[in-house]
Amino acid sequence: MNSRESRTAVTVSIEDITPPATFSRLPDALVALWEALRVLPLGWTQYEAYRYFLGPGAEQRVAAFLARDGELTLSFTMAGRSHAVRVVPVPQTRG
Repeated sequence: MNSRESRTAVTVSIEDITPPATFSRLPDALVALWEALRVLPLGWTQYEAYRYFLGPGAEQRVAAFLARDGELTLSFTMAGRSHAVRVVPVPQTRG
């Protein structure tokens, strides 16, 4: 990941779990998401998938998704209900 990608401001959220939060750097946002998700009662498969997408070393993978798709949306099931996890770049303002 280049320094521009690491400085990309993003808004992250976990549907019905955490409100949207904006971070000035992608790595900080991923750490916060992973810390919130890793304590939830996820199954092993879901836990490992989120560790891959949001855990250590995930910045390049997520930056590639954001560059290609404009956002990253993942979902997981907990207590019989689906929850979306979103990482969305903050539009840059020109000033």
